[in-house]
Amino acid sequence: MNDLHRTSVVALSNPAGLYDPAPNGYSHVAIVDGARRWILIAGQGGETVDGRLAEDFRSQVRQAFANLHTALASAGARATDVAKLTVLVVDHSLERLQVFGSELETAFGPHKPACTLIPVPRLALDGMLFEIEALAALGE
Repeated sequence: MNDLHRTSVVALSNPAGLYDPAPNGYSHVAIVDGARRWILIAGQGGETVDGRLAEDFRSQVRQAFANLHTALASAGARATDVAKLTVLVVDHSLERLQVFGSELETAFGPHKPACTLIPVPRLALDGMLFEIEALAALGE
């Protein structure tokens, strides 16, 4: 199944011999060739610009993706430039995984970067349920 999907300078791949992760919203491998501008986005939570945090998980995930898009845009990047995501989820469950997958599809469309989801007991702020960080690459 080694389908290679290239968007901007990031090539995404799901090698033969590994299960198909596309239904779960990610790719196994992200490849960046040549001299690139790397953009590292710190963990984005579900806070609004005034620091308010939604109480429910889906709203926090949706806001975190909006915050991620804002951070990427500030560096001249967009979702298709993202090579790797790291996601932290408090009280992880199958239901929360499905919410994340749905919101990821809305935020990233068919672009499915490499992704690691880490269940955690707590995040930095009281009531914070979700955090996402990104590694993106731009061409010269």
